[in-house]
Formats: sequence, structure tokens, C-alpha cells
Amino acid sequence: MMDKEMLTQIIQQVVAELVQEGQSKAPGGPAPQKEPARTQPPQEEEGCLPDITEIDIREQYLVEHPEHGEAYADLKRNAPCRLGIGKAGTRYKTLPQLEFRAAHSAAQDAVFSDVGDDVIEGQGLFIVKSQCDSKDTYLTRPDLGRKLSREGAQTVRERCKKNPTVQIFVSDGLSSAAVTANIPDLLPSLLQGLQNHRIEVGTPFFVRYGRVGVMDEVSEITGAEVTCVLIGERPGLITAESMSAYIAYRATVGMPEARRTVVSNIHRNGTNPAEAGAHIADVIGLVLEKKASGTDLKL
Repeated sequence: MMDKEMLTQIIQQVVAELVQEGQSKAPGGPAPQKEPARTQPPQEEEGCLPDITEIDIREQYLVEHPEHGEAYADLKRNAPCRLGIGKAGTRYKTLPQLEFRAAHSAAQDAVFSDVGDDVIEGQGLFIVKSQCDSKDTYLTRPDLGRKLSREGAQTVRERCKKNPTVQIFVSDGLSSAAVTANIPDLLPSLLQGLQNHRIEVGTPFFVRYGRVGVMDEVSEITGAEVTCVLIGERPGLITAESMSAYIAYRATVGMPEARRTVVSNIHRNGTNPAEAGAHIADVIGLVLEKKASGTDLKL
């Protein structure tokens, strides 16, 4: 019988070969492909397997003996789609199946984990909560995520500048990973962009367990002309780190969703967070100029 150590070595070898084959194999012939991020099992720790999340699926083409493979692969490089991953009989190959499960796990982690206090405090933000007392409540009671807790509302009244031109705040939303990955570049870029436009900004803060609709109450409490929330979006199987900015002119509780302007797909493989910050500042400038947002604003 094989002992545990021998079985671990076999698994390491098989996965390493799958990763190397999946990233270096050229569609339709031996044309050179992008070098894989990692082709050998990591050496840092005995028994550690390659990190398959480092594979760029836009460069991954696993169909054997394809017709017009090069043309198909060129199209695939334009979008991160799970296409051209081949099959073993009627089933997925091992590597795409492992990648799918890894992406699903990352999405779950993004939803169920919390943003670390160090990340929030590192941006100089104070923390308030919605009316949700836990992640479970947040997921099962969306209505409570759209309202500040009594203590949170009072804190915003006491600590935020009154009647600012623009009120910015951050919320975890459905992806703590998005906040952790993007806010260090996104928020400073946005604040710098507004400063360049000579637009007055209120006191930024962080709402834990917040939904997009909480911006309406924040707008009424602060008296802001424009309110903008930077929030983690529902993670998918391509990325768990996507953020969006929701912007509204004179938002009020109960207003229609059509009054919100959205800048979405903010992450390292989408709209770069630093560039997104500058773009959001431009959009806010236009909202102030036109005194409208959402479908009333013609971008």
C-alpha cells in the first residue's frame, strides 16, 4: 500500500504537469505562448501544491487537435471566458475543474469574510454599521443593510462635515476581497481627482454590512449634494475582487434605483482602480454640472 508521503508526491507531480501543459500548450501547433506564472511545485513548504489561481484563463486553451485553434485562441484573449478548455470524454479535464472549484471558493470567501480593521483604518476611515448585526443577517435581510444602525447614524451626524458638495464612503457590500484589493488605490485617486476639480469633499467613512441603498440615508443625514459609495460587488467565477461606485444627486430614502449612476468592473483585470478613481471624479463633476444622475444624466 502507498503511504501518505508517496501519495502526496504523486499528486504534486500530476498537478504540476497539468498546470505546465495548460499554460504552455499552443492551440493548433507549437506557436509560443505566454510563460506560465509557475510551472514547478512551490518549494517553500513540503507538500504544497501549485497555485492554480495564478493561471490566466485568457491564455489557456486545452482543446486537443483543434480546427482553427489559433483564431479561436485570439478571440478568447479578448475576454476571460471559460471556453476552449477541452474535455476528457464527456467530462471536464482535471485542471479546469480544479480552477472552477478554486474560483468558487474565492467567491465564497469574499462574501463570508470581513474587511480587516487595519485596511479601513489605513485609509483614515472611521467605522459604522448598518442595522445588520452579522454576516448571516446581512445575507438574509437585504432591507436592514440599506439602513444605518441607530449608533451608526448618530456617529455620522457627529463626525461628518455638514452639507458637503460630495460625500464619499466605502462599504463591504458582497465582497470584502474587493475592498481590500482596490480601496488603497481607488480612494486616494478619487479624492485627488475631486481636489483637482476643486470640488469640496465631506468626511469619508466605512459602513460594515452595507447595501447600496444605505447611501440614501447617508445623503439625508449629511445634506450632501452628491453622494458616492464605493462598494464590493457580488463575486463571480472570473473575479471575486470587483468593485463599483454608485453616485446619486441629492439622494433621498425611497428614491427609484434609476436615479443612480454606476461605474462598475473596478479591479486589476478590469478598470484599474487608480484610473477608476480619476474617472469617477470626472463623472461626479458632470453630475454636479448637470444636477442630475442615473437615467436623467446623459453621459
